[in-house]
Amino acid sequence: MGMGTSTFVTRWINFLTMLLAIVVIIFGVWMSTHHDGCRKSLTLPVIGLGAVIFLISVVGFLGALKDISILLWVYLISLFIVLMGILVFTVLVFIVTNNGSGHSVTGLRYKEYQLQDFSSWFLKELNNSHNWERLKVCLVKSEDCNNLSKKYKTLKQYKSAKLTPIEAGCCRPPSQCGYPAANASYYDLTFHPVSPNNDCKRYKNSRAIKCYDCDSCKAGVAQYMKTEWRVVAIFNVVLFVVLSIIYFVGCCARRNAARRHSKA
Repeated sequence: MGMGTSTFVTRWINFLTMLLAIVVIIFGVWMSTHHDGCRKSLTLPVIGLGAVIFLISVVGFLGALKDISILLWVYLISLFIVLMGILVFTVLVFIVTNNGSGHSVTGLRYKEYQLQDFSSWFLKELNNSHNWERLKVCLVKSEDCNNLSKKYKTLKQYKSAKLTPIEAGCCRPPSQCGYPAANASYYDLTFHPVSPNNDCKRYKNSRAIKCYDCDSCKAGVAQYMKTEWRVVAIFNVVLFVVLSIIYFVGCCARRNAARRHSKA
């Protein structure tokens, strides 16, 4: 890459990423003021990511604009650390989310998930009483279970529905309990459960209770997290490739700046 071209590209790439970082920070601030405590936990990582990208982009932009070799060194080292962090995080995500495939049940269009099928990390986090109480409050607030009766007006519609992992695990008792459904939000609990599964005793028709304390609910949340994290991991792979290209261009710009200084 030419001596002037790499510096020009580095300058404008970092200018654009500075603008992107500002947008990310503004989005994080907006989340902190417009969402409840359930989603506020995401705001700090979002704002932190935006701040890190902004600082690195400023250093890279000034280094390329002023042709300052030491700033380009700092830029490259910082970018390398970010690349390694993304790589390690992505590998760990794929390892943690490798288990938990779900179980097909005859007559149901969706799978049921069991907590013990997931990785030890999920078991540790979801069995932590403090973590689960916080998540349970979010689940109750989300109205997912209460909305089932609005989505499926008849029992026939409900039985043929394709429920999400959270709906299947938190809003109804496990199918192995054998409770007959009266509608999408009510089960006849006068029937003796045909399974010794403790979730059968934990389920209640109350909107505030449902199966939120069930292992099946924790498994549904684990599956939801697994799906979301896989999307994040795929995004990280794309981001890693893009940042690697930027890193290569930055290396060229730093080398060219050093050559110009040596000639001067």
